[in-house]
Amino acid sequence: MRKHVFLMKGGCALLALLSGAPAMAQGQQQGGGALLDEIIVTAQRRAESVQDVPVAISAFSSSELERRQITETLDLINAVPNLIGANNTGLGSANQYYLRALGNTETIATFDPPVGTYVDDIYVSRQNANNFSFFDVERIEVLRGPQGTLFGRNTTGGAVNVIMAKPRDTLGGFAEVGYGKYDEKTARASIDIPVSETVLTKFSAFKVKNDGWAKNLTTGEDNNGEDTTGIRGAVRWLVSDNVTWDVSSDYMDSDNDSLLNTQENGRRVTRTGLTKQGGALRSYLVGEKGGYGLGNNVRTWTLTSNIAVETEGPTINVISGYRDLHQEYALDFANMAKATGGYVIANTSDHDQFSQEIKANGSLFGDKLDYVVGLYYLHEDNKTDFADFLNFVTPTVLADRTLTNTTEAKAAYGQFDFHATDRLTATAGVRFTEEKKTIGIVSNGNPRAVANFSTATMVALGIPDDQTTAIWTPRFALEYKAADDVMLFASATRGFKSGGWNARGTSAEVVRSFAAEKVWSYETGVRSEWLDGSLRVNLNAFYTDVSDFQIPSAFQQASGAVAFITGNYADMEVKGLEAEFTWVPVKGLNLSAALGLQDSQYKNPAASVLTQQAQCRAGTTARCGQGIVTPTGTISEPVRSPDMTLNLSGSYDIAIGDYLLTPSVSMTHVGKHWVQTSNVVPSYENGYTTYSGGVTFGPADGPWSASLECSNCTDVTYRTSYLISTYLNRPATWAGRLKYKF
Repeated sequence: MRKHVFLMKGGCALLALLSGAPAMAQGQQQGGGALLDEIIVTAQRRAESVQDVPVAISAFSSSELERRQITETLDLINAVPNLIGANNTGLGSANQYYLRALGNTETIATFDPPVGTYVDDIYVSRQNANNFSFFDVERIEVLRGPQGTLFGRNTTGGAVNVIMAKPRDTLGGFAEVGYGKYDEKTARASIDIPVSETVLTKFSAFKVKNDGWAKNLTTGEDNNGEDTTGIRGAVRWLVSDNVTWDVSSDYMDSDNDSLLNTQENGRRVTRTGLTKQGGALRSYLVGEKGGYGLGNNVRTWTLTSNIAVETEGPTINVISGYRDLHQEYALDFANMAKATGGYVIANTSDHDQFSQEIKANGSLFGDKLDYVVGLYYLHEDNKTDFADFLNFVTPTVLADRTLTNTTEAKAAYGQFDFHATDRLTATAGVRFTEEKKTIGIVSNGNPRAVANFSTATMVALGIPDDQTTAIWTPRFALEYKAADDVMLFASATRGFKSGGWNARGTSAEVVRSFAAEKVWSYETGVRSEWLDGSLRVNLNAFYTDVSDFQIPSAFQQASGAVAFITGNYADMEVKGLEAEFTWVPVKGLNLSAALGLQDSQYKNPAASVLTQQAQCRAGTTARCGQGIVTPTGTISEPVRSPDMTLNLSGSYDIAIGDYLLTPSVSMTHVGKHWVQTSNVVPSYENGYTTYSGGVTFGPADGPWSASLECSNCTDVTYRTSYLISTYLNRPATWAGRLKYKF
């Protein structure tokens, strides 16, 4: 309770401090401080300065990304308040983001992520491929809180919006090579080639390859390595003075795993006997997956098109996207020295998605009313052939089956901003979404499988093979310009995350459905600049009310056995504060800070949870430490919800003759939290602090630069997940890079 009071009182005090001092902000403009770069964002689906957007957003330009060593999406956890994350268990290609305590760790295609990822307005449906290195990025926007009105897919936690650089009208580009720890070799390059005054092209590519940071003591192989190749081409056709057509396509092939490992004698080690060579599972599993070796491979191909037409009224965008993903993996989650591994999931899957959006934005009544309206459609087809193999004592195939599932979502949306005065704006928006999901399961006919079941078996048990959701998700906001450089806002936003099925179940009755998760988020904040625009201070206070939260709890099967599966077993509330500071006190010195404070708790647990809790307290130990009931019989604390996150970073340009030396340093602190839902003791993380840094040297106005950097420089070890045992973060790394611009 005291923490709640602190959060709310602290938020009110911070907001009152800034809202009450517009005169101070204006008065400081007479100074001679260095100015911050303006960042243009599209958080409201139109181009605006980040300081004019009444949304909780962290935005990073390409130069800021480079300064902070953000080279892949997972690195964002070191820059955004109340955001933590890690690779999913086993999968280096997948990120489990938790933003304001909302996230999930499941990559099976019947689950949707609460923190969505977008690339050039195209939604990335599958979490199993949302960790990727960057080609040539213009900026990244991380939106905190539900995105229920303007973005392609509703999400409850937030969105990571990656905007790629567009082709330029002059010949130029860059090339970069690097070498680092674990024999890591990297290369990146991009070139802009204008074919004519109206046809501009860009070609980019990158390569990352390393040996892996965990030594396998059983097979002698290196594990947890990466071998990723990506290529991208983009064309900008200036069809006429008012029509622009952007088309791009990219392909990525990534071998990237994240296996269970331990720290021994100062190094990371694994012990699984499953080798990269493959074949050990061939006599147990049906199909190609039986021959897979240890590892995870993801191949994606994307095609996007955005036609922008500027009329005398609105600007109209026709946005189309196609994404094809193929994944193959065999992963041992028990880390056992047997040749087959201890608990292996072998998987081959294909995921296709197509989206189409028509968006119009403009102004009416002499610019008194700004609007964004649109229609959105998404269709997704998924096919997953997978098996669960257990060899703790004797080889056992728990299930070997093929899952097919589809999603069809249709939506219409609109947001209207009425400028009542020069300083006061009222916003109202709403989105109506109707989506239909289907599921199908067939047995692969494996005679060794303990369970062989199909969709018909599920339906006979009363489990639906389709589900439809129709929901309105409005947004309301007020913003007030207290001074030229001080904007205050308050908002209420609704969002939802789609329902699904427990498709990893190894029996028909466990593959149960769960409904959509719904959120109302209430927020107030300040956007401000001080000291003649050299200091930027952005503050947020929020309260998130989550209903039908998707979490695991006990389900008693007909046999009497209890399975712990995801369902809508409780509600949740999250309260918090966020503060972001950027300061350029003198030319060349860049300082940044991002602070997040939050407190979360489950509410209104379902009757089945209360029954389980009572059984645990009565002495049935099998009911303890499962779902959201702790080993001691209390309701657990929400997972991956640290009480505090703090990011500090800085860099300084030091002139040495005609050259520039730029050291940079950053610190990330994450407070205490749990990484397993039922709060079992080994999953408690007491908090950690990591440091990263680097130095860059080159001509002040020259084409080349050399840099040396390290990540997690002091090699801090902390918990990221818990499945059978504790998963650990990546160890310390270092790298040297040479870059040439032309």
